[in-house]
Amino acid sequence: MSITICRDAWGIPHLRADSALELAFAQGRVTALDRGWQIEVERHRAAGTTAAFLGPAAVGWDRFARQARLADTARRCFDNLDAGTAAWVRAYVDGVDAGLAEGARRAPEFAAVGLRPGRWQPWTPLAIWLSHHILFAGFPAKLWREEVARRLGPEAIGLFASDGAAVSGSNGWLVPGDRTTTGHAIIAGDPHRFIEDPGVYQQIHLACPEYDVVGLAVPGVPGIPHFGHTGTVAWAITNAMADYQDLYRERLRRGATGVEALGPGGWRPAAAHVETIEVAGASEPVEVEVIETKRGPVVMAEPYEPGAADAAWEAISLRYPPRVRGELGFEALPALLRAETVADVDRALDRWAEPVNVVLAADTRGGTLHRVAGAVPVRHPDNGLRVVPAWDSAYEWHGRHTPMPRRVVDGITVMANQRDLSEPLGVEFAAPHRADRIRHLLESSPGPWAVEDMAAVHTDTHLASAGALLDLLAGLHELGPEAVRLRDRLLSWDRRMDADSADALAYAELRSAVVRRLAAHPALAALKGIGGAAPYPEVFLPWLSLVPRVAHGLGTLLTTDPLPDLLPGLDRTGLVELVRAALEEAASRETASSWGEAHRLVPWRALPAGSLDEPPERPGLSGDHDCVLATSSIPGVTHHCARGPAARYVWDLARRDDSRWVVPLGASGVPGDPHRRDQLPLWLRGELVPVITDWRHLTEERT
Repeated sequence: MSITICRDAWGIPHLRADSALELAFAQGRVTALDRGWQIEVERHRAAGTTAAFLGPAAVGWDRFARQARLADTARRCFDNLDAGTAAWVRAYVDGVDAGLAEGARRAPEFAAVGLRPGRWQPWTPLAIWLSHHILFAGFPAKLWREEVARRLGPEAIGLFASDGAAVSGSNGWLVPGDRTTTGHAIIAGDPHRFIEDPGVYQQIHLACPEYDVVGLAVPGVPGIPHFGHTGTVAWAITNAMADYQDLYRERLRRGATGVEALGPGGWRPAAAHVETIEVAGASEPVEVEVIETKRGPVVMAEPYEPGAADAAWEAISLRYPPRVRGELGFEALPALLRAETVADVDRALDRWAEPVNVVLAADTRGGTLHRVAGAVPVRHPDNGLRVVPAWDSAYEWHGRHTPMPRRVVDGITVMANQRDLSEPLGVEFAAPHRADRIRHLLESSPGPWAVEDMAAVHTDTHLASAGALLDLLAGLHELGPEAVRLRDRLLSWDRRMDADSADALAYAELRSAVVRRLAAHPALAALKGIGGAAPYPEVFLPWLSLVPRVAHGLGTLLTTDPLPDLLPGLDRTGLVELVRAALEEAASRETASSWGEAHRLVPWRALPAGSLDEPPERPGLSGDHDCVLATSSIPGVTHHCARGPAARYVWDLARRDDSRWVVPLGASGVPGDPHRRDQLPLWLRGELVPVITDWRHLTEERT
């Protein structure tokens, strides 16, 4: 086996091998060395075994992972891979196993919690991918809509739609060659996800006789699925916001032969067994009953009351394409690495399944691609909105949408989770503010555009969504002197959420006060405490909390007219008075001096508190959830940011080594490593590091 591992000045791994299988092995091994703790946590998350070392706080996820059958679904998907792809994934797993013991010795987290690295299974990378994306399409939002419809009426559902505010998504744009300095296309963007420590994306360079690719890998998964550049073709994705996971209301009973479920054809046997979750620090393990009906695994159930043999109880099952079809689309991954043109990328993505993405691609021949890729079932429109009855055949699946939407690239093209190419496949989309702003920035200048110009787009902080609230301020009179000064400040504010801006903080404080008062209004009283009113699993509660829902729907709530038809007791006059009271409140409060003092990065880290004596670094941030620089907080709850640009990239089709990229922290996940957080200062400033593929400019690592 001939493998070369090199590093650039940022510690980014550059791997070269004599074959694709050896290269997959090398990718697995170097990932185990650089990200051993991270990928072992992800392996346990997919298996539902994290509570064994993370403690009681992890039980909620472990229960869901087991009930949703993540590991078993991954096994099914692996068994259905073609022989070549399966061998490629096995080679990656072999590399992980070869490097994990050394990676664990480098990572103090293992000793801190008493965890020993385990042996990976061939399907482990598929399970990790599935656990990353099982909640990506947000199916728990259907539980929220169900509660809104039941408590306020179906017409009120739209008041809280994410179109009215924002959901975390991603930005991506393509500038065609006739608008660039080189005559070749530029693709740029930034995926918005939870900011994790270490990061969810891994900068990497993979080279063998078959291909030579740079891109952002997902630790624990082979290849470069989402953002890559082969030298002749580059691609990038955003979440399509498609709806492809369904919730069914089930009726279950225990018969003589076990659990049965009521379907369109009557009562039918359901698979059921009990699993045990070990919990660190707990006196007893937790038992979980895992039930699967013909629709899918049960992820929520009423407490079962033992009684008569045929006594029924209700539950909710989850139906999702990888479980039904036994495929994630991993066959596309090695095909993407071999791609030389957009036609190659297009063919590879025909195999893609999970998650559903919007794709932009361009090649050095002038070819471009704009399409949706993934598996979306064909079924009744109500399936996308609510929980539907399992016993009604009207809600069964009938194949998948094909062909997937596509469009000819005609000029500057933007994807930012807005209603656009994938609209026929979804229900809720991100507000148009990010997409509109990116397009405005790129089209308002005659150009031509260069790679170095893209950073200004990445870091734009203009908050267009502020208009809904500021328009209400303009009509407020008979205010106290402090409130008048605050109103006038905000009406003259440039609407930029810059870290050093006191006005940006003042706006954020006012917005939070409005959100809290609106959530406390009697018109919304019926929606309070939803998470405690039914046996909703802990993992679903973020979708069921009233204050975040009001925050996400604030733009719609402030602009819908007539509002009393949907929320009796809250008319336009009442809304104005609510904003008036919030303005007086915000004007009377003492706050930090700037937005960046309050809006701080809080990365998620899989480690019990106090396990390591390593003080967290919480730098102040510019941006906000509707800015192109989408550093998201939850107005009314916290100004801290947990979601934002998990990477930034600029792919240059004229010359790959003129491309740029950056991640929030660094290439290494090992505490104390010089490359653990060396990219953080650049990420904060909006700067990027060079993509280097010339082996003469790299340092070989002796192992």
